[in-house]
Amino acid sequence: MTPAHDERDRIRAAMDRILAGTPEQSNGALTVVALATEAGVPRNALTQRHLDLKNEFYDKVRARGGTPDRELRLRKQVVKLKELRAADAEEIKQLRADVEALVAALHVSERENRQLREQRVSPDAVLRVLPMQPRLADRAPGSPIA
Repeated sequence: MTPAHDERDRIRAAMDRILAGTPEQSNGALTVVALATEAGVPRNALTQRHLDLKNEFYDKVRARGGTPDRELRLRKQVVKLKELRAADAEEIKQLRADVEALVAALHVSERENRQLREQRVSPDAVLRVLPMQPRLADRAPGSPIA
């Protein structure tokens, strides 16, 4: 699709309206999207065909002391993502410590299990039956849990 012959003029006029605070077709945000809407051109006209006008627009926005809305949104998002990354790193650190503790407990249990099996099969093994705790369902209501 070929650009309209007056596309650059429409973009410059839209730029002037937005920077003056009198947009007619857009929300007046200091963004390329608002500029394209205001000029009645597709966004890619500014991001592909008229990069010089897009850069001029952002230069004018910076010169007047304002930070483009897009940049403000991105900065907020960066802060939020850094916080999430820090929280994830802390959670990963805790999970790794938990895994190490669980693996250690598993090794202890396996060693104890192996020892008990060896004791059970030895000819001089003495097995003692430990008293069983009554099941919770078998207890009388109101009786203390021991």
